[in-house]
Parts: sequence; C-alpha cells; structure tokens
Amino acid sequence: MNPVTRQWREPAGVSAHEVVAVSPGAQLDAPLGASDADDLVHGLYREHAVTLVRMAKLLLRDRESAEDAVQDAFLGLYRALDRLTDHDDLTPYLRAAVINRCRSVLRTRRRAMLRPVQHEPEVSSPESAAMAAEERRAVLDAVSQLPRRAREVLVLRYYLGLTDEQVAATLSVSRGTVSSTASRAIAALGKTLKEDL
Repeated sequence: MNPVTRQWREPAGVSAHEVVAVSPGAQLDAPLGASDADDLVHGLYREHAVTLVRMAKLLLRDRESAEDAVQDAFLGLYRALDRLTDHDDLTPYLRAAVINRCRSVLRTRRRAMLRPVQHEPEVSSPESAAMAAEERRAVLDAVSQLPRRAREVLVLRYYLGLTDEQVAATLSVSRGTVSSTASRAIAALGKTLKEDL
C-alpha cells in the first residue's frame, strides 16, 4: 500500500476556490497503480469536490455532513477503481455516490428524531443563520419539505444544471419520472411559497 496525499476538508477560513491537496491521507489499495489512481482521484477531487459539497449541503442543510458525504464518495471511488470499467467520466459515479450517502444520512437523522432528547437542540448554526435574505431561507425551507426524490431531482436539475437524462442516470429512474417529479415539485414549491408570503 502506498500513502495517498490529499485533503478531504477545506480548512477553516479558506474559501472553496482555494482548496488544495496538502495533507497526507490514509493508505489505500488501488490496482491501477497507486500513482495513477492517486492522480485520477486527486484530479477529480480538485475539479468536482466544491460543487459536490454544495450539492450535498442543499440536500442535508449541514456543511459538515455534506463534506463527510463527499469524502465518503471519493474514498468509495478510490476503492472501486479496479472494478470500474470506464475511467473516462467518473462524474456520474461520484454524483450518485454523494446522493446515496445523503440518503443514508437523512435516514439516520429520521431515526434519531424518533428518540427523545433531554435538551432543545440548536435550530441553526451560525453559518446558516448568516445565509442570505429571508426569501432564500423560505425557498430552502420549502424545498426541505418536499419528498426526498423531488429534492434530489431539483438539486441535480437546477443547481448542477444536469439534463433530464443525466438526472435519470444518477438516480436510476426514467427520464419521464424526472420530468414529472420536477413538475410536481415546482408546483408544490409555488403553492407553499405563495401561502407563506
């Protein structure tokens, strides 16, 4: 096993555009040859990590969990490289991996919500409290009330700008399902936001 050098988290005070890989990571196996695998995953990380963290944050509403989901996706990719036949475009694999990790986090949160708590948890972090205007918070709140698939379709379609075919491939559903889910989600958002305003 060879050491892999990369940084999975943005250091505090560093903007998303200044992320560089500097810290030594864990030791992992890669049949491509450790150097080739390192270069491939490192390049993908530099190119897509910030966008994937932002996508995950929209689904999870929590930066730390979003960063963990993206880190898990890249570790999973690194470990799966020998089983993947097409190394030309691994972006759909990464998107699907992040979406699946977000689903897992949300399931865990739902189970945790069923347990009684002894104290009132903090509603929002200072970071989310500093988010933009009231309208943006209203939209995010309305999106968070949508069913899981609707949230995922909206984030992939409108935040990442993916085509319906790409969204369908990422979520393993038909193109028609993507289109109808997006239409229903937008109608529901319009109704919710109209009622709130």
